[in-house]
Amino acid sequence: MLIDTHCHLSKDDYDNLEEVINNMFNNIMIVSGVNTKTNKEALKLASKYKNIYVTIGIHPEEITDSIEDDIMFIEQNINNPKVVGIGEIGLDYHYSKENKDIQKKWFIEQLHLAKKYNKGVVVHSRDASLDTYEILKECGNKKVDIHCFSGSLELAKQYINLGYYLGIGGVLTFKNADKIKEVVKNIDLSHLLLETDSPYLTPEPYRGKRNEPANVYQVAKKISEIKKTTIDEVLEVTNNNAINQFDLDRFL
Repeated sequence: MLIDTHCHLSKDDYDNLEEVINNMFNNIMIVSGVNTKTNKEALKLASKYKNIYVTIGIHPEEITDSIEDDIMFIEQNINNPKVVGIGEIGLDYHYSKENKDIQKKWFIEQLHLAKKYNKGVVVHSRDASLDTYEILKECGNKKVDIHCFSGSLELAKQYINLGYYLGIGGVLTFKNADKIKEVVKNIDLSHLLLETDSPYLTPEPYRGKRNEPANVYQVAKKISEIKKTTIDEVLEVTNNNAINQFDLDRFL
């Protein structure tokens, strides 16, 4: 079984969405929202497809004047049985650092919401490693997925010491991805989750094409090559990690 722990499945990105979903028949997709529009789309997909689960959240680049209503929507839907976490949430200083305080405020707010309802979180961190780490450590959430991990081996070990999982995606297959390859080589499988971040970050040998959840197999394959083990071993361990992070055992 394949489990793509992080993808975005919007009609805005796919004109063949049903085909893309069918390509993961008998496998699991966790669709992540980034704003109220995509949160609603994800919930609708989850109600239609047995093998789709969702995380709902407000991405740091999606914070608007309606943020309080957006947070209210999350809380109103958090007990939907197909909602398996809060995300994609976090910090992103790549394009602008002017709203750092606002980003921190609503990141913390959503972390507190996850604790209130005993949900895991899916964390986005771009050019904000120190602030992300310090906020997570301070808030004390137990089930944390560092989505699309791109940090150093040292940072990876710091997150693991807090009990977190590292989301590994298609970037691992890129020729110049030496840093993340070092992390995968030196971190035990028990700390890794497989993801695609579809429709983005398409792995080799499909780079240049739109990504889709079925390509999570290529991530597993690359991990097996780096760690000199079988794909079956990679899938068995990372699937168990995903089941733990997202409480999927109640569905399987």
